[in-house]
Amino acid sequence: MDKLEELMTIIKSSKNIVFFGGAGVSVASGIPDFRGANGLYTYTPEEIISHHFFIDHTKEFYDFYWKKMVYPNALPNKCHLALTYLEKKGVLKSVVTQNIDNLHQEAGTKNVHELHGSVKRNYCTKCHKFYDINDLKKEGIPYCSCKGIIKPDVVLYEEGLDDKVINDAIYDISHADTLIVAGTSLVVYPAASFIRYFRGKNLVIINLGQTNYDKFTTLSINGKVEEYLNIENFKKYGI
Repeated sequence: MDKLEELMTIIKSSKNIVFFGGAGVSVASGIPDFRGANGLYTYTPEEIISHHFFIDHTKEFYDFYWKKMVYPNALPNKCHLALTYLEKKGVLKSVVTQNIDNLHQEAGTKNVHELHGSVKRNYCTKCHKFYDINDLKKEGIPYCSCKGIIKPDVVLYEEGLDDKVINDAIYDISHADTLIVAGTSLVVYPAASFIRYFRGKNLVIINLGQTNYDKFTTLSINGKVEEYLNIENFKKYGI
């Protein structure tokens, strides 16, 4: 049995799948993997996308943000659409994502736990008024009508994750019978530690390159997630 067939067999036998995804899931949508060999950063990401940098160098933060973190023309790829397909089938219970691109929701998936927030949402740091991304000018520092600085609703380095999102993600992972981890090298914490709560039958990792968790898997695939998780494969194997 090859790895694609083994993956399809696992999915067909599962009733409660949780998908845990990282930057590699959106690469096929034209969004670079920040930490990959062809990633965005030529300097330390923890510095430029940190809370203190946003406060102390807001214009420079936004210069980088608009050029390197927001991809308004990106569309859901085969993996995003495949997960929506599984959710509609009642097999996929939720998606836990480290990504901030909103592509899972744009593909139609309903139950998405965004660990690091979303570029699509923004709020005033003074009065907390909400702003859609389309409401913001794409140069300089965006200001609210109250003169407060608008901040993207994303979790920067030095900021904590949302407690409710954490609890909901851990609950779903701990109750899944299959956990599919994809497009992440599992080095970003605390998010990467969440898979330790998995107590189900099948742990699957699909990633370009090895992870420290490969030895614990039911199935480990070194490859692009969209080449394995797509609707064409599901239909071929009767899912």
